[in-house]
Amino acid sequence: MTAVAISAPGGPEMLQPVTRPVPQPGADEVLIRVAAAGVNRPDVLQRMGFYPPPPGASDLPGLEIAGTVVAVGPGGDPEMLGQAVCALVAGGGYAEYCTAPAGSCLPVPRGFSMTEAAALPETIFTVWHNLFERGYVREGETVLVHGGTSGIGTTAIGLCRLFDIRVIVTCGSAEKCDAARALGADLAVDYSSEDYVEAVKGFTGGAGVNVVLDMVGGDYVPRNLECLADDGRHVTIAFQRGAKVEIDIAQVMRRRLTLTGSTLRARSAEFKALLADEIHRTLWPRLSEGAWKPAMDQTFALTDAAAAHARMQAGAHVGKIVLTVG
Repeated sequence: MTAVAISAPGGPEMLQPVTRPVPQPGADEVLIRVAAAGVNRPDVLQRMGFYPPPPGASDLPGLEIAGTVVAVGPGGDPEMLGQAVCALVAGGGYAEYCTAPAGSCLPVPRGFSMTEAAALPETIFTVWHNLFERGYVREGETVLVHGGTSGIGTTAIGLCRLFDIRVIVTCGSAEKCDAARALGADLAVDYSSEDYVEAVKGFTGGAGVNVVLDMVGGDYVPRNLECLADDGRHVTIAFQRGAKVEIDIAQVMRRRLTLTGSTLRARSAEFKALLADEIHRTLWPRLSEGAWKPAMDQTFALTDAAAAHARMQAGAHVGKIVLTVG
């Protein structure tokens, strides 16, 4: 099969088409003929040498795919053969074939193309677990999401709209703020020209937000805490501006704040299967009714993965970048 491998840590040009054997599914796994694969920030970090795959995972990048099940592993459910699915994987998505845990597969929602389906798993699993489970956001609350036009940001906007949650996002330009508002953000703050802390306080009448979903880290964290209402929850999913921060712990105690966070890639197959089941029961019927689709930025052929990474690193994209296969 054709795949795209990382020849050495470095820039987008380090992504090179290669020929690899078709992987074989193990127990509780399926083999998927890939139609499309999502491109995500962790893929870029892996290519740069900062985010190695977990033990046992493929060295190929790619954390989400959509395609057709063509084989099942020992003891697998033969009824899955021929099904159109999208799947969360720990690696290996940049290829014509990819194995996936059967429990991490979800049916392609009615009315979705394979390209749109490939844009779902990584961001939906991440947003659902961190915003709805760890941040336990609920109807009527307000959240702040940094990176409002990223895959995570646009997905968070969409899911918040589905569940009647107000969403404030930050973006790096006026144009991106316009795009975020068009997708349903209640407030979009241009962090290059505005103080997002003051903007949040103004929008909420000084009350603050109930949850912050943060992928920036570093010096943003103490400012994020200023944005939180009493009993607010701060959920960290990345730290682009640094992993070490200094905060006022007395503020955390006095205002009963919760600081939490997670990474998804290294979690067990059993955990991801439970998460997939909850998402399937709670969210998938809404998607099949046409209630929301992911914001799609641009598609590239599998062998043009380097160009896809260059676009992501340039930061001009709004929504999901996807590789098409075949």
